[in-house]
Amino acid sequence: MKTVKWGIIGCGNVTEVKSGPAFQKIANSELVAVMRRDPAKAEDYARRHNVPKWYTNAQELINDPEVNAVYIATPPSAHKEYTLMCAKAGKPVYVEKPMAMTFEECNEMISTCQEAQVPLFVAYYRRRLPRFLKIEELLHKEKVIGTPRHVNCVLYHSLETRYQNPQQLPWTVQPEISGGGIFVDLACHTLDLLDYLFGSIVSVRGHATSQQKAYPAEDTVSMSFLFENGMHGSGMWNFGSHTRLDTVEIVGDQGKITFATFGDGPILVYDAQGLTQTIIVENPEHIQQSLIETVVKELLGETGCPSTGTTAARTTWVMDQVLNEHREQKG
Repeated sequence: MKTVKWGIIGCGNVTEVKSGPAFQKIANSELVAVMRRDPAKAEDYARRHNVPKWYTNAQELINDPEVNAVYIATPPSAHKEYTLMCAKAGKPVYVEKPMAMTFEECNEMISTCQEAQVPLFVAYYRRRLPRFLKIEELLHKEKVIGTPRHVNCVLYHSLETRYQNPQQLPWTVQPEISGGGIFVDLACHTLDLLDYLFGSIVSVRGHATSQQKAYPAEDTVSMSFLFENGMHGSGMWNFGSHTRLDTVEIVGDQGKITFATFGDGPILVYDAQGLTQTIIVENPEHIQQSLIETVVKELLGETGCPSTGTTAARTTWVMDQVLNEHREQKG
């Protein structure tokens, strides 16, 4: 492979700016085909983004001999099916997050791709965003907070209008499509980032409930967790709050770092006397581009991508531990 020629399955909102244009801006990478079930929308996307081909059938895109790698940007309920189709065709896969509906689905995707000798990558792009690489440097190279001891995560949202009409709910709060609620859609980013910064989470305790009963999925999750390295963690996700709050606090024996998972607000560093650094690192226009660059390089035989099926499955396992009881109660 000298040039990675991509096909996108599911050219929806996430592909407009976050990911889609990056495939055409990276060296030795081209976007040659897109697929969406609605022909008008598929054709419109191809026209606006200068993509030569468009399809309404995923198998036809996968079978296109010019396509040699596939980006799956559908809701999670289709991730496994399309990944297995790509593996059967021998084509590398870059799949959106969360990786799949359950940890069991993740394992099936991993094993099938391994048997077919097909690379499998997942779009946990914070592993290569400059602001989080700066946090990694502060923690592990500069050791500005000494030895990390505990991390606390908080994400609060109000109940948005779009979640208040039970007849027109977004797919993100329909568990049969998303695997859960907004927790699954958003918390996976934080949990995967923590896996990247500190290694595997090996024990999880928590609760998931639907306090507002506005939609079928959970709207409140609290959890505590333990990393393989002995570090402790806790988190609270509530989507019925009076306001929005997004903060991750990493506490060490010599200080702490706080930052937001979403947006590009300041990274704050404290020691025992108080605030010592305020660091601003802006996000790039196409937020997935840095990670996609590592995917392209690996497919061309260079350096490896840090977000694989194996790493992403660990995040799904963590979410399953706290959601399974709620899923069983919902039947």
